[in-house]
Amino acid sequence: MLFRFTDESKIGQKNSPYDFDLILFWLVFGLIGLGVVMVYSSSIAIADLGGNPYQFLTRHLFALSIGLMLAFFATQLPVRFWEAVAPVLFLIGLFMLIVVLIPGVGYEANGSRRWFRFAGFSFQPSEFMKFAAVLYAADYTIRKGVHISTFKRGFLPLFAVMVLAGALLLFEPDFGAFVVITAIAMGVLFLGGMNWKLLLALTFLLFAAFVVLINYSEYRSARVFGFLDPFGDPFDTGYQLTHSLMAFGRGELFGVGLGGSIEKLHYLPEPHTDFILAVIGEEMGFLGVVFTVTSFGWLTLRMIMIGNQAARLERYFSALVAQGVAIWIGFQALINMGVNVGALPTKGLTLPLLSFGGSGLMMNCIAIGLIFRIDYENRALMKGVNL
Repeated sequence: MLFRFTDESKIGQKNSPYDFDLILFWLVFGLIGLGVVMVYSSSIAIADLGGNPYQFLTRHLFALSIGLMLAFFATQLPVRFWEAVAPVLFLIGLFMLIVVLIPGVGYEANGSRRWFRFAGFSFQPSEFMKFAAVLYAADYTIRKGVHISTFKRGFLPLFAVMVLAGALLLFEPDFGAFVVITAIAMGVLFLGGMNWKLLLALTFLLFAAFVVLINYSEYRSARVFGFLDPFGDPFDTGYQLTHSLMAFGRGELFGVGLGGSIEKLHYLPEPHTDFILAVIGEEMGFLGVVFTVTSFGWLTLRMIMIGNQAARLERYFSALVAQGVAIWIGFQALINMGVNVGALPTKGLTLPLLSFGGSGLMMNCIAIGLIFRIDYENRALMKGVNL
């Protein structure tokens, strides 16, 4: 076997050049395992309508198996390969975002055209774009070097391509993916040394754009006002949030027991995707929610630490990629949790590694695989091994 897992306390020992983060490994597989259990539990009532109570579980396990194979494949590729193909992957992502908007090519559901469908399976280009955005933003920052802090040569070119990607996402529409990709780009630019005044100006522009989008989009305005007062219209704009809050309320401290949720029985919309945390809260209680939140926080911190280690070893692309993935998974998890508890407006964002969703789960697995590769190369370099 190529890799051998060890604790971080053994970094630097001369026992093997192939050690990497055991804590990260167990955090990832703990969340994936919890996801398998909760996808089955939360989807069984919906799946039973089609006569197969295992429908969503089977599809989730199929996507997970592909994702784990892709993750292993990602661990076998050197980071310099990902740096070389970063612009190509970003162009492929842009191309898919354009093609998915073509009627008859992109699949439309619930008023959004976000998916490619083939052989009974679907793929969401925006999920691929999140991964490509991490790589491209890191590669762009490294290529620009000292010019990254300038407006004309550093900020403006990346801003232009991100505006293009954002416009394509809003045409779908997929506002949640737009927010996550924007956060990835801004976070990587900040970590890469972009002038804080330019970032502050960009933040102001994005906030202004957000206000405009809310004012000129009836359904987004409804979501915002529904979020501010969900019980003011519990049967329409506040329907999702009110049932999510009721699920948390029923769970109390220890939960009603695995499989015992009532809200998943056709009351809470999307219990296996966007609102899977609410089902966790109902069935596993406050302690289950604390475990989930803590796991994501710890996972994000470990990835940041791996990025910091890469930076200390002067592997700056690896550092930005690791921290970019941390921003992606941590920020998306934060938004999903905020939506579930009513702290943020409703968004169509899943809980990474945990929610049902083929393309999102697969891209999460690939990103985690790349993190393991970065950590592996860090440790090998500290042992004096040339890769």
